[in-house]
Amino acid sequence: MLWGINQGGTYPDIRVDHMKRIADLDLPGYAIGGLAVGEPTEVMYEIIEAVEPYMPKDRPRYLMGVGTPSNIIEAVARGVDFFDCVMPARNARHAKLFTWQGSIKNAKYTRDDGPIDLQCDCPVCRRYSRAYLHHLFKAEEMLAMRLSVMHNLYFYNTLTRRIRDSLDAGTFGDFRAEYSRKLAEKI
Repeated sequence: MLWGINQGGTYPDIRVDHMKRIADLDLPGYAIGGLAVGEPTEVMYEIIEAVEPYMPKDRPRYLMGVGTPSNIIEAVARGVDFFDCVMPARNARHAKLFTWQGSIKNAKYTRDDGPIDLQCDCPVCRRYSRAYLHHLFKAEEMLAMRLSVMHNLYFYNTLTRRIRDSLDAGTFGDFRAEYSRKLAEKI
């Protein structure tokens, strides 16, 4: 399938003009590309808000290369349907784990026998503690990265499921209010 990919840097006028042009092509789907490559998050949101009104409403809308859990929530609030991102795996390999309270990467978990996330039922959280993962990373054991990637991918799958469920239930606004800022926190 051929998709239209909106480009234009951080210039809303160029982005809007380009989106209007590719929307006229009547393609199966439309993507917003070239964001999340260093510009501030608020600029990314401004560009999404600028081009979204010109994206066909009956076609999938894809934000390329994004992002953090909070970015995903905020992009959905702005009309985006789906995403791709290396962040859950890349961050996991560097000992940054996503939780429903925020992200963790801190030596204070050296002796914490609790799961990575009390609200997570992934196989890693059910079986291993924060202290054990901290030890694995400190010992440069490859298992640390494998377990962390498993957890983060499970977290992202759960996040997108919860977003879909809240949209279906008409409670996305409440979900966004509770989690967008919280998931951007480092704990």
